[in-house]
Amino acid sequence: MIHQFINNGYYIVMDVNSGSIHVVDELVYRLIPLAEKLVESGMTEPEAFKEALVRQAEGISRVNPEDTSDGGDRQVPLADPVELSEAADEIVELWKAGQLFAEDIYEEYVFDFKKRKTVVKALCLHIAHDCNLACRYCFAGEGEYHGRRALMSLETGKKALDFLVANSGNRINLEVDFFGGEPLMNWQVVKELVAYGRSLEEPYHKKFRFTLTTNGVLLNDEVLEFVNREMGNVVLSIDGRKEVHDRMRPFRGGQGSYEAIVPKFLKAAESRGQMNYYVRGTYTHYNLDFSEDVLHLADLGFEQISVEPVVAQPSDSYAIKEEDLPKLKEEYDRLAVEMIKRRREGKPFNFFHFMIDLQGGPCVAKRLSGCGSGTEYLAVTPWGDLYPCHQFVGNEDFLMGNVEEGVLREDIRDEFKCCNVYAKEKCRKCFAKFYCSGGCAANAYNFHGNINEAYDIGCELQRKRVECAIMLKAAYAQMDEP
Repeated sequence: MIHQFINNGYYIVMDVNSGSIHVVDELVYRLIPLAEKLVESGMTEPEAFKEALVRQAEGISRVNPEDTSDGGDRQVPLADPVELSEAADEIVELWKAGQLFAEDIYEEYVFDFKKRKTVVKALCLHIAHDCNLACRYCFAGEGEYHGRRALMSLETGKKALDFLVANSGNRINLEVDFFGGEPLMNWQVVKELVAYGRSLEEPYHKKFRFTLTTNGVLLNDEVLEFVNREMGNVVLSIDGRKEVHDRMRPFRGGQGSYEAIVPKFLKAAESRGQMNYYVRGTYTHYNLDFSEDVLHLADLGFEQISVEPVVAQPSDSYAIKEEDLPKLKEEYDRLAVEMIKRRREGKPFNFFHFMIDLQGGPCVAKRLSGCGSGTEYLAVTPWGDLYPCHQFVGNEDFLMGNVEEGVLREDIRDEFKCCNVYAKEKCRKCFAKFYCSGGCAANAYNFHGNINEAYDIGCELQRKRVECAIMLKAAYAQMDEP
């Protein structure tokens, strides 16, 4: 499968199945579709392939940009014979090297997924089903998750960590995210659970990586000192410009929270050496110019930034609509170009959704099945119930078990085991499938009632982000050339 696109003056060719990315000239770019058809026709002999490619290309013309006359025939051959031969040679060499028109060798892997022993490697601990903000787009109902407000007890949290250790097999590295609501509303239990986790490491030969997601209202020096010592990552929730943030993330009394959190977040980012954190925002229909929010956060001094689209039902006034997509794609392009400019100026920052690894990247299983929700990754409620992920919490159809008895609904686990890019018809022919791994199962279910569907608006934006990310890689590589 081949995907081609032009972005910021770069002619980019993706060979989806091999993962190869090529920045080519315009001539090679125009020959690729002809070459792909020849391969699809069954042609396998390189010399015959080259001759056929050149022969077809000789019949293509282009507009001569040097002919400015109003009349006459401005059409000229696509290229001279020498140029065509050289371009064809380049395509042939990439084809022979397995970097163009590669066969799909991954579908066979998915048949083994259901047979694999399930190893749990990560938990999302809902340490607090309560919040001190009233975010208008909150999928958790302002932290209450369908009206059940609660704080996780230390006893339940310990049982959750015990469950993780017992179900992690030979895996050494385990991850625990303290989530809410607002985790800092149950801070003492967070601290005690970290200490308990550390006590399990040596006897069970495990290493815990703890993370924390916070709105920052209760962030203070004591919390920050502990987080910097114990947390591998911290996610700081802020939407961008003051008017944007305050509109969607107010206190329960209606007043904005921007002024209360920005100084704390800046201190947190600096105290962590601008690493191992993200300021994480959500854009909505109200701020389709979201690149301004990303750049605002960069101008404040944040270097690790994530701002992503809201996922909401069409009836919600702030929901992203299909007619918003052209504007949003322009915003991603604008942001990518601005990031190149700032890197040249010595003021770079990372945008999470443009970060892509073209050399290594995730293993095959992760490329095919994504985050591991419902199998390797589970969410734990304050009272110890297990769900496939935080976005399914409260939906009793997806209640899988509890931390005392373990996973009782193996049918749910098996359903998630089989959720992969080959189980989704929309994913099979999508060039981005090995980068998004089929997208979010919760979004698919919430919009289509089926985890093996795909959330269409999210897919459109994901494809655009992948293209921008690849263009940025090309631009940065060019800038780094001696």
